[in-house]
Amino acid sequence: MRNAILAAALVSTTALAAPAAAQSYDPTFTGPRISVLGGYDGIRPGSTEDSDLDGDDQTVDGFLYGLEAGYDFNLGGVVAGAEVELTDSTGKVEMDSTDPSYFGYGEVATDRDIYAGVRIGGIVAPGTLLYAKGGYTNARLNVLATDGTTELDENFELDGWRVGAGVERTFGTNTFAKLEYRYSNYTEADFEFFDGSTTSAFEVDTDRHQVVAGVGFRF
Repeated sequence: MRNAILAAALVSTTALAAPAAAQSYDPTFTGPRISVLGGYDGIRPGSTEDSDLDGDDQTVDGFLYGLEAGYDFNLGGVVAGAEVELTDSTGKVEMDSTDPSYFGYGEVATDRDIYAGVRIGGIVAPGTLLYAKGGYTNARLNVLATDGTTELDENFELDGWRVGAGVERTFGTNTFAKLEYRYSNYTEADFEFFDGSTTSAFEVDTDRHQVVAGVGFRF
């Protein structure tokens, strides 16, 4: 009889503990993931390069699109993970020679952007993750120049850092959608010629603001 009472107590305790554990640990935010990204991309001179003239908006606007892959660990309500991203953008600028405070790189078009970083967040509601992120970014600006028949194959390579924040929401077992804001600052650049040679790295101050939506699948 005594053994039966102890067994019943053990089963009861386990039954009560299981829902509590399930509530604190949401497996939805665990494992590898991939997503398709799209949104707004704006790149412009940083605070040390901006002309600060009223009405002089030097932002190069474009549409961002690309892919992201990552892996998350659910640590019991806190989610930490790593991610990599490859995007491109439609933004470009053609220099106005009458304006001495033009964008700063001449006639260029935004090109691929590589990002690698980490994120950490908390599950604020069932299936909803609020997170912050940060890491390294390397961007390319293509030079827009031609003699009428041949276009130059030259570009600026920009190195910098990125921070951001977002919200992710699950739909079903494996699919999710997210919305995030990211700020990047590029502090170093070099110029690459068509033959593959590059200049020495030089300091720059270029800001990038992005508002990006994504839809993805978790394995």
